[in-house]
Amino acid sequence: MTASTVLVDETVKNGVQTEQVETTFLSASDIRQRFDTLKDLSDEQMTALNKKVVKKIDWRLMPCITVMFLMNYLDRINVSNARLAGLQEDLHMSDTIWNAGISTFYVGYLIGQLPGNLWLAKANPSKLLPAIMLAWSIATICMPAMTNGAGFCVIRFVIGFCEAPFFPGITLMTSSWYNKEENPTRMAIWHAGNTISNIISGFLAAGILENMDGVAGLHAWKWFFIIEGAVSILVALVAFFVLPDWPHNTKFLSEEEKEMAQYRILVSNGGRDENITGTWDGVKEAVKDPFTWFFCGMHFALITAQSFKDFFPSILKTFGFDKMTTYLVQAPPYAIAYASACLIAWSSGKYQESCYHIVVPIISSAVGCAMLISTLNLGARYFGLILLISGTYSGLNLQLSWETTLVPAPKSKKAALIAIANCVSQTSHWFSPYFFPTSQEPFYRMGGGLILFGCVMTVLLCFGIVWRAKKLNKKLDEAEGYSAGSGYEKGWRYVY
Repeated sequence: MTASTVLVDETVKNGVQTEQVETTFLSASDIRQRFDTLKDLSDEQMTALNKKVVKKIDWRLMPCITVMFLMNYLDRINVSNARLAGLQEDLHMSDTIWNAGISTFYVGYLIGQLPGNLWLAKANPSKLLPAIMLAWSIATICMPAMTNGAGFCVIRFVIGFCEAPFFPGITLMTSSWYNKEENPTRMAIWHAGNTISNIISGFLAAGILENMDGVAGLHAWKWFFIIEGAVSILVALVAFFVLPDWPHNTKFLSEEEKEMAQYRILVSNGGRDENITGTWDGVKEAVKDPFTWFFCGMHFALITAQSFKDFFPSILKTFGFDKMTTYLVQAPPYAIAYASACLIAWSSGKYQESCYHIVVPIISSAVGCAMLISTLNLGARYFGLILLISGTYSGLNLQLSWETTLVPAPKSKKAALIAIANCVSQTSHWFSPYFFPTSQEPFYRMGGGLILFGCVMTVLLCFGIVWRAKKLNKKLDEAEGYSAGSGYEKGWRYVY
């Protein structure tokens, strides 16, 4: 297939305004001609160079952002375990003030999302992302200075604002380095940082909160924040030297390797370049694309289905374990969630299918939630937790890779989509804490109803995205004159 521009223009049909789909398709050989160091290489040399580049990026990018995200998520959930160690009582906070503090974190998070990710699309990630990490880590170390609920709300707002660009930023980076087959698995690897952080948080809580109370005259929960903040600062300093930038300007790659890194993504994108003039042009394109709003709804639904995570230790407390056991039994559900997320992501990438790889785990999450809110049987409730955590975390991971596959370029549009979707999703944190008051123990049925709503909405929106992708693919088939058995090679298509 040679380079061809396909324009589907149905501006007015039967008096109704319809959309225009315009896409330029290039074959791999056409794309290779753009790169001086690649165009004369044999297929064997291209394969070997591709493997070399992937290996280098795997060893530099993946461990770095996985550890960074682990610390990022640990910082987000550490207040849940600190609450069990007396944080809420020591600051004389009512449940209402506590929930307000949880919510204000996400107010700051919301405000910093879009500008932060648009800035990153134009900046060097190796400088900006570690600087962001330093900012939230310093704020975390300041948490032991809190004396009341107002201070808690203010500092959580600041931490949320500092953390805002990080999650969409590493999502953007991953999709800019890995093609559509590799992307789901790589996102699962670093996205597992949020499951690993829950495991580590439980062990840290068991070690610090149970053994350091009164050391140097400080409550144990204060040491929890000091130690975690100090480790985050160390990780940020290392990241300044390890984290790569974009494929075209990463210093540790040779010129040939840089061109291969760019070539790989162009082939995956159907020849569409990631670059675009004007950051705000990307925002405008994202806002006009219906996929943006489908993924906004799905991300919102998935975060709503994960609303249990800020109250996970409190939910486990209702199982009747002692405090030490409550800390320790947090680990197995998240370890299982990590393994299942990686396996499902690998399958999704291999078979280039996203819808049912999200729908099936989400249905299992709904079953797990139903167990939690309907029985006091300890084994059934714990198994329900495993299903709930595994399904929602796997679903969120695949949603992230799906949105960057369906909207692969330009970079500023993709950055805007990721940020807008993440931004909208975080609004669920403004109200979800109020669905888990202590008066709802042990079933937390009000929170369970919210989780089930998120699961149902996720399934419906999955099928909505598939409907739109099929509709666009049909238009592209018609525009290319493609039909089964025609002998023509298909161009780039929307994967669902």
